[in-house]
Amino acid sequence: MTEQKAEETIFSKIIRQEIPTELLYQDELVTAFRDISPKAKTHILIIPNKLIPTVNDVTQDDELALGRLFTVAKKLAAQEGIDEDGYRLIMNCNRHGGQEVYHIHMHLLGGQPVGPLVAL
Repeated sequence: MTEQKAEETIFSKIIRQEIPTELLYQDELVTAFRDISPKAKTHILIIPNKLIPTVNDVTQDDELALGRLFTVAKKLAAQEGIDEDGYRLIMNCNRHGGQEVYHIHMHLLGGQPVGPLVAL
């Protein structure tokens, strides 16, 4: 069960282009744009256009959109020139996982060594 359910998020407004941002990619399933508080030289957020609050809320019906997150990440990494050196993709889930906006989203980080997250 999700810690917090959201009906509307800042990402919903970005998808509808109600908040000005430089869209790097948008189609019927996903939208991508630069993070306003970048943690790397390249920091892009890729989000499904359907509001899915957390990974715990994903259903089988979401598989196409979530797969699209990865193909768009690959495309944007190439466009940004970070595909050869490498990049990191991150998704957070709920408070302990570091999720701040309850609309699932993938972080694409690169353009510099990003180092280890956590010792596994």
